[in-house]
Amino acid sequence: MKAATDMCRIAAYTGPEIPLENIIVRPTHSLLAQSQHANEAKLTVNGDGFGISWYGADTAPGLYRDVLPAWADENLTNLCRMVHSRLFIAHIRASTVGETSRANCHPFKFGKWSFCHNGQIPHFRTIRRRMLAALPDHLFEAMQGTTDSEMIFFTLLANGLEADPAAAMRATLAQIGPAGDNGPIKITCVFSDGETLFAFRHATAGNAPSLYASGVLDNGGRSLASEPLCGTAARWSAIPTDTICAMTVAGVKTLDGLVAA
Repeated sequence: MKAATDMCRIAAYTGPEIPLENIIVRPTHSLLAQSQHANEAKLTVNGDGFGISWYGADTAPGLYRDVLPAWADENLTNLCRMVHSRLFIAHIRASTVGETSRANCHPFKFGKWSFCHNGQIPHFRTIRRRMLAALPDHLFEAMQGTTDSEMIFFTLLANGLEADPAAAMRATLAQIGPAGDNGPIKITCVFSDGETLFAFRHATAGNAPSLYASGVLDNGGRSLASEPLCGTAARWSAIPTDTICAMTVAGVKTLDGLVAA
C-alpha cells in the first residue's frame, strides 16, 4: 500500500451509456467499497456525505447529494442501478473544511460544469474573504457552501475555465498563494463540461492526493478513480502532477503547458 496522502474518494466515467452502478457499486474496489475500505487515504472510512453528477440529453448535469455515509443510504444503490449515463462524476467525502451539509457535499455544479475535489488548503480561512471578493456577482451568488473545494471551482470559472482550463488553474493557484505554516496545499480534482473529463493533481510538498486513469474498459469506456476500481494498478496509470489531463473515449492527453513548475 502506498503512503496515505488524502481523504475523500473520487470515481468518474466517460464512454457508452452505462448504469452508474457499473463504476460506483459493482467493481471489486468500487467507490462504495472505498467509502469503508480505502487503501490510499489517511482515513480508511469516508463517511461525511456523497454525491453524483451525471450527464444526459440536457447540457446541465443532474445532481444527487446527501450527508449520509454512502453505505448507509439505500437510495444510492437504487439510483445507481436505474440511472444510466455516458459521463458522470461521483465523490465520497471525508471533511476537512466546512461542516457536514448537503451544500458542502461534492460534486458542485454551475451551468454545464461539474466539479469535485480531494485535498485541502490549510490557510483557507485567511484567504477566503479575499477570494470571495474577487468573484463576479453571478458566481458569488451561486455559491451555496463553505468549503475550500467549492471556492476552487468558482474561482476556476471566474478565471476562464471554459476557454482554457490550464490557464484557469494557473491563475487560481496564484490567487490561493503559497502554503502557510499549517501544512502544504494539496489539490486533486476532477471536473467536466459534459463532453470531456478533466483531472488535475498538485501539492506544494509531499504527494498529491492519488488519482488514476484506467485503460479501455470492457465496454469501451474509460474511468478516473482515486484508487483502481479492480483493486490492482496493473491496468491503471497515475495522473501526473501539475498538468491538466483531458479524458475522452479516445484516450487521455495532457493539455499544453504545465500548470505549475
